Amino acid sequence: MISRRIATTLAAALLAYAAPAAAQAALPFTITPVADLDSPWAMTFLPDGRMLVTEKTGQLLLVAADGATRRMIATLPVSAAGQGGLMDVVLAPDFARSRNVYLSYSAAGQSGKTVVLARGTLTRAAGAEQLTGIETLYRATPLVEGDGHFSGRIAFSPDGKHLFFTAGERQKFTPAQDKRAALGKVLRLTPDGRPAPGNPLAAQGFLPEVWSYGHRNLLGLAFDRAGRLWEQEMGPKGGDEVNLILPGRNYGWPNASNGTHYDGRDIPDHRAGDGYEAPKVWWNPSISPGGMMIYSGALFPQWRGDAFIGGLSSKSLLRVHLDGTSARKGDQWTMGARIREVEQGPDGAIWLLEDGGEKGQGRLLKLTPTT
Repeated sequence: MISRRIATTLAAALLAYAAPAAAQAALPFTITPVADLDSPWAMTFLPDGRMLVTEKTGQLLLVAADGATRRMIATLPVSAAGQGGLMDVVLAPDFARSRNVYLSYSAAGQSGKTVVLARGTLTRAAGAEQLTGIETLYRATPLVEGDGHFSGRIAFSPDGKHLFFTAGERQKFTPAQDKRAALGKVLRLTPDGRPAPGNPLAAQGFLPEVWSYGHRNLLGLAFDRAGRLWEQEMGPKGGDEVNLILPGRNYGWPNASNGTHYDGRDIPDHRAGDGYEAPKVWWNPSISPGGMMIYSGALFPQWRGDAFIGGLSSKSLLRVHLDGTSARKGDQWTMGARIREVEQGPDGAIWLLEDGGEKGQGRLLKLTPTT
């Protein structure tokens, strides 16, 4: 007899391969290539419409609003092997005053590697901007060997008082449940990188910065307009997740997952009463989710409030409809390349980064409504 998990996986795969080409031709947006890039990972917009873009090997680029020009404004000491590199980039909530920019990257130390949260200041010299005074704010502990599951996503709370930071479990499984490890956790910090006062698990013996735990590889983090924090992460073989992050909750990894181990060993599914917070949406087979944003613009009013996720192995852009504390799958558009990052532009356009895979020949794309 075919198990429920295998049957679900086969059915989903058949549906994916059976999708008619005509359905993909009628995209609700126009795709405009803007620039070619070398293994880009993340991006954010400056108030004047220019972009900061990170590249895997450690370069931070300042890119013109039309993509016509770019300039390297910083190089960080990353460990770029495997899934490592220069990762997220986010402006400080008070950027207009402070000119501060937050970054994450993977770094090597004496006992292994880790994910780092850093901050620098964008100098004001027009046309010659540089990111200067770069300082390390936080290093996830413990350092461990390996080149995977660094995570490193950054999101500020709507009031700007707290910085949320993701630290993956580094393909080591058990640290996600370890009270004394930052790995496999969502962390809540002050803007200076210290544990935020009042975090929910410190009294139970957890590191004081831990906000939630039991995570795997957390590659998307965003607040919705009501102030709810949403996260997406890669599952093992199947079981990619979108989660509503609640303080102090255990999200189950590696004890519960809707996927399986790569060697075929089963993992218990999330189920009611198991003590773990279940995902709001999950995928089997895997989509390999990259970046995530929650749309609030005017160009696509029908999607306002929904989450958009880049698919890596699935080479797709996905929409997840968010409704209060619930979520359900929406569209999945085949893009023909690995989508690492999704961002909203100042005018409401949707911007994507293709990371180029092993060859690193990525692109910056702009999506606007089809007329």
